Amino acid sequence: MARSTRPDDVPGLATRRAALRLLDAVLRRGEPLETALHGAAQGLSQPDRAMVHAIAAETLRHLPDLDALIDGATRQRLPDDAKARMVLRIALIQVLVLGTAPHAAIATALPLVDGGPRKLVHGVFSTITRAAPTLPVPPALPPEVVARWSPMWGDAMPAAAAQAYADRPPVDVSVRDLDQSSLWAERLEGESLAPGHVRLPGHGAVTDLPGFDEGAWWVQDLAASCPARLLGAGEGRVALDLCAAPGGKTMQLAAAGWQVTAVDQSKKRLERLSANLARTGLSASIVQADLRQWQPDAPVDAILLDAPCSATGIYRRHPDVLHRIGARQIAELAELQTELLNRAAQWLKPGGTLVYATCSLEKAEGEEQIGSFLRAHPDFRLTAPAQADLPEGIEPSVEGWLRTLPATLADKGGTDGFFIARLARDAA
Repeated sequence: MARSTRPDDVPGLATRRAALRLLDAVLRRGEPLETALHGAAQGLSQPDRAMVHAIAAETLRHLPDLDALIDGATRQRLPDDAKARMVLRIALIQVLVLGTAPHAAIATALPLVDGGPRKLVHGVFSTITRAAPTLPVPPALPPEVVARWSPMWGDAMPAAAAQAYADRPPVDVSVRDLDQSSLWAERLEGESLAPGHVRLPGHGAVTDLPGFDEGAWWVQDLAASCPARLLGAGEGRVALDLCAAPGGKTMQLAAAGWQVTAVDQSKKRLERLSANLARTGLSASIVQADLRQWQPDAPVDAILLDAPCSATGIYRRHPDVLHRIGARQIAELAELQTELLNRAAQWLKPGGTLVYATCSLEKAEGEEQIGSFLRAHPDFRLTAPAQADLPEGIEPSVEGWLRTLPATLADKGGTDGFFIARLARDAA
C-alpha cells in the first residue's frame, strides 16, 4: 500500500503543532508555559509532551537571537505575531539547539503554514541553515527586560542575568534533618552550602536518588529555602505558611518544630503539598482558601508570606516569564502583594514575626513593597538575619533584607532571584 503523504501523516507533526499552540498561548495570551502545556499537548504521549516543552522553552530562551537570524534573511520584516515567524522559530530551534536534522525540521514546519507562505518559510529556513549559524552564548535577553533591569540594578546585572540564562540551573534539595546534612551530601555526592542543604552534581531523575522514597529531602532552590530559615526553631509555636503550595517552606517549618497551617488557593497544588508531606512524614494543617477572604481563628506567632509575584527571579527555569511579564503585570501583582501583606499583618500576635518573600527581580515587588509597608505600619520593624543563619555567600543588605541576584553564588551555579524581609511586630 502506498504511504499517505497527507500533511497530518508527517511523523512528528502533531508534536510541532502542539509546540505552536503552546508558544501562541504564552506569547499572545500571556499564559504561563507550564500551565498552558496541558491544553496544548493534550492527547500526546509523555515523550512527545517533553518534546513540546523542550521546543517551546528553548524557543523562548533564544527568541531575540532567533528573530535576528530571521530578520537578517528577509527583505521585508515579518510581523512579530506572523505564523511564518513562529514556524521559523520552531524549525530553527530544533536544528540549532535540539539537534534535529534540517530536512526533518522543515518537513514538520511547512505543514504548519498550509494555506500560507510555504515558499517564504522554506526559502528563509534554507538561507539561514546553509550559512550554518550558531546561536550566541549567552543568549540575548529581551530588550524590554534589559531596559527595565539596567536602571534598576546597573548594567552589570543584565549581563550577569544573560550569563546565568545560558547555564543550566543547579538542583538543590532541603534535608529534613539538619544534623544529617553532611551525611546526605555524601550519599548524594553533592555539596552542602548551608545546614539542611545539598546541591546535586547532575540532573538525573531525582526520584531515583537515595533518600527520596523515604522522604529524607525534597527539591528546593537554596534561595527559596531562606525565608523559612529566618523563622528559626518553632518549639511548638504556631505559624501560617501563606501561598504555601507545593510545600517546600511548609516542610521546612514543620521539620523545625512549628505547628503549621498551610494555606493556598490552588486545589491541584495543595494535592502536591499533601503528597510531599506524606512522603516526608511531616505534618501540617492544610486549608484551601483565597487569602483575600480567609482569616485564621486567632492570631499566630509567625507568618511566612511567599506572595504571588512576577516570578522573574526564576527565569532560568521558566523562560516564558521574560516574555509575558511587563510593567503592567508587575504593577498589578504589587497591588495584590500590598493587600495580602496588610491582611497578614493583622493576624500576627504582638511580638510575632512576619517573613515576606517573592521570587522576583523587581524592586516594586520587594524593596519598594517593604518600604511602603513599614511607612504604613509603624508597629513593625525590619530585623536583619545573622550571617550565621544564612548560606555562605548570601548576605543581608545594609537595610536588613535579603536580595539574591543573578551574580549571587555564580561560581557555585547561582541561585534563583529572591527578595526576603523579616519583620517583627512590636510587643504589646
